Amino acid sequence: MSVTTTPDVDVAPPRWLPADFDPTDLEALRAAVGKLLARELPDAGALEAWLVDWSEVLAAVQAGQTRRRIAMTCDTSDEALRKAHLDYERTVIPEWTRLQDKLNRRYVKCEARGELGPRYRTFDLRTEAVVELFRDENVELEAQDVELRTRYAGITGGRRIAFRGADCTTQQVVARLEERDRGVREEAYRALAAARAADADTLETLFDEMRVLRGRIARNAGFPDFRDFAFRAMQRFDYGPGECFAFHDAVERTVVPALARRAERRKRLLGVDRLRPWDMAVDLHSDGPLQPFRDEEGYVALGRTLFGAVDPVFAEEFDVLVRNGLLDLMSRPGKATGGYNATVADIRLPFMFINAVGRSKDVRTLLHEGGHAFHTLLTRDEPVLGLSRAPIEFCEVASMAMEFMGMERFGAAFPPDEARAAAASLMEERLGVLAWIATVDAFQHWIYTHPDHSREERAAQWASLRERFTPHVDTEGLEDIRATEWHDQLHIFRTPFYYIEYGLALVGAMQVWRRFRDDPAATIADYRDALALGATRPLPDLFAAAGARFGPDAALLKEVVDDLVERLEALD
Repeated sequence: MSVTTTPDVDVAPPRWLPADFDPTDLEALRAAVGKLLARELPDAGALEAWLVDWSEVLAAVQAGQTRRRIAMTCDTSDEALRKAHLDYERTVIPEWTRLQDKLNRRYVKCEARGELGPRYRTFDLRTEAVVELFRDENVELEAQDVELRTRYAGITGGRRIAFRGADCTTQQVVARLEERDRGVREEAYRALAAARAADADTLETLFDEMRVLRGRIARNAGFPDFRDFAFRAMQRFDYGPGECFAFHDAVERTVVPALARRAERRKRLLGVDRLRPWDMAVDLHSDGPLQPFRDEEGYVALGRTLFGAVDPVFAEEFDVLVRNGLLDLMSRPGKATGGYNATVADIRLPFMFINAVGRSKDVRTLLHEGGHAFHTLLTRDEPVLGLSRAPIEFCEVASMAMEFMGMERFGAAFPPDEARAAAASLMEERLGVLAWIATVDAFQHWIYTHPDHSREERAAQWASLRERFTPHVDTEGLEDIRATEWHDQLHIFRTPFYYIEYGLALVGAMQVWRRFRDDPAATIADYRDALALGATRPLPDLFAAAGARFGPDAALLKEVVDDLVERLEALD
């Protein structure tokens, strides 16, 4: 899939770069950066103009990277698309990384940056962190890491699973875990496990390559392990590993007991004496799996209705993506797994990638990625690209708050019984995902602070964490299957340590949801104003602008979880 360069909305023309600038022309790229480095920066006005011009080069480079990544993930089976993606990562990105280090250092040393004011506080911290971490010897290693990540996308995206006479994608079989027939659910679970087992040795080997490589990158930058390096590289200025562990403990004390109570209800309604892994996705609020749409056209229509029910302006903004072909929504063979929202920097527009199969969970995913898309649209007029990109923890507030606000408007798109069932399903899933987030994050902390572990120790640690956070699910006799569950969590392979953000953001999003129930108009106004701030405020201030508190505070987690459970029990 190719992403348009000429959308039907206004795109600011380059004010400094030539209109035909091509970042794959490395001589032209070096020349542009050379001109920036040679420019005098006597005052704040000159520095801000310089940052805008730098942003034009950055946008061109990132747009070339994003377009190739989109094309590759939309069809992992196309060798030409894979080659184009990897060639860019091997040639343009390493050169740009070195050039951008020079620009970063020029900015950090510029005396005029002290005159820019508080809007640039986060930008300053980010730039200083990047300068601190840069090592020329890591440029090639990071390119190798991208290649390993691409191999993971190809392996998992290329899976085909024979299920009940049909040739299915992973997502299509996952959907069968929602069936009322327990035999069908178990069959689907085992089919997914068999497909994962076929790739298990390959993925274990791949991950061992990744962790060794990432350890080298960290040590080159002067860090004892990749965990400490990653926290700095991910620019986590407002929390550290200690706060993550506090969050894990809070989940264990607050969420796990709530899940245990829900598990007792589930056993009773299913008529079983123990819950097996294939019993956890079936919706207990409806007679069978909801199928709210059947194809992409229906999916888009549903999204337009729900976004418009939250606020009409969101439907108008969603239509920007529809009109300009910035959507790839349905699961199909060869498509990479998962979902994402990518900003195409030269046109400042979002691209939405989803693997939908027509089930209730796909509605949540559309709302989630829609929240990210609206975030991009609300910051697209910021000329300094670095100021448009909020900390990822707040980006996930944008997406998760939209899930809950959209859920409150399910009645606009579904019959009453289906709206109730879909809302209950979303809340049940979001309660459970807090335990999953703690599991995945704790696992990554262990992996990278125990760099010499064996595969057997890794499997044992995963099993221990699953027992800690999901003790109500009985896996007797399934130990070998459970040992490789983490292979399907693409973040562990492709975006290491990117997962605690979901937990911190979910706490924020549930606070926004609570406000929305009481005062929708004011909440939407604050939500849009907060998103429009981009990175011009520190992370806690962005949460506050949206009407939420930031932090892994146990009392706050209990407050929002109790509220969610109360709402869920009202639907029971």
